[in-house]
Amino acid sequence: MKKRPIVYLITAALLTLTVSGCGSEKTEKQTKQPTEKEPTKVILNEVAHSIFYAPMYAAIENGYFEDEGLDITVITGFGVTYLVQNKFKLR
Repeated sequence: MKKRPIVYLITAALLTLTVSGCGSEKTEKQTKQPTEKEPTKVILNEVAHSIFYAPMYAAIENGYFEDEGLDITVITGFGVTYLVQNKFKLR
């Protein structure tokens, strides 16, 4: 019977801690405007030149990737052997 008050006390303390973490104060990070940063470099590997990659090339030519902060390099893989042999040349 004496355990019930302790359980209620622990439950109330945990609930209070949980609710207090949901404050609405804006931190310094939330109020700052995003700054321009370097584009993220991405290497896309296509298996072979194919019509199936046309949407990707259209997006590159229209600048959609640049708008999202991506610097895209497209390479043709020519299979796994080629990629393994030349992986250090890509970097």
